[in-house]
Amino acid sequence: MKLFADTAIISEIEEVSTWGIISGVTTNPSLIAKSGISLVDAINKIVNLIDGPISAEVQEGRAEDMVSEAKIYAKMHKNIVIKIPMTLEGVKAVKQLTTLGIKTNVTLVFSTSQAIMAATAGATYVSPFMGRLDDFTGKEDAGFELVKDIKSVFKTYGYKTQIIAASIRHINHVDQSLKAGADIATIPFKVLQDMVKHPLTDKGLEIFREASKK
Repeated sequence: MKLFADTAIISEIEEVSTWGIISGVTTNPSLIAKSGISLVDAINKIVNLIDGPISAEVQEGRAEDMVSEAKIYAKMHKNIVIKIPMTLEGVKAVKQLTTLGIKTNVTLVFSTSQAIMAATAGATYVSPFMGRLDDFTGKEDAGFELVKDIKSVFKTYGYKTQIIAASIRHINHVDQSLKAGADIATIPFKVLQDMVKHPLTDKGLEIFREASKK
């Protein structure tokens, strides 16, 4: 499973780029707003930091408008992936962009039927939202079950669309993404930092430090 950084804050991307383990970046309007810069400026900076898929989201609306906006972003860099909302107009846009050879990431996926529609339209990626589905259902494993089901359906019918586990809130979501067979997990900066931590690791390091003093 590949690890993506789910952020548009340039200082965070600069940091994770030094780790050597991040394969891509996903952004969305909320993350762009937090970054304090425009999407275009963010893209121009991110592509110079991470050599991998960079998701840039278009505004929800008519398929024709989304395709026009997508073409602008796609021309900016070879690694740009167009993030499209899971709507009927979005599905139409994905089909058109696929025909043009432009990669897409269908976001806000909450069911296998939505994932199948996106994959049938030719989506490069689908992004099931684990945390939001957990919140909506009140179940801690709802997102896990969704990712697992999508993986099973894609395997059964031979879809090549990759699954990006999104809306990851904590380490358990990362573990669930792995167990469910997600191709990619896109992870907020804080959770990426938490992944390296464990109380027993800290305890072991303390023991080693004390031993080295002796």
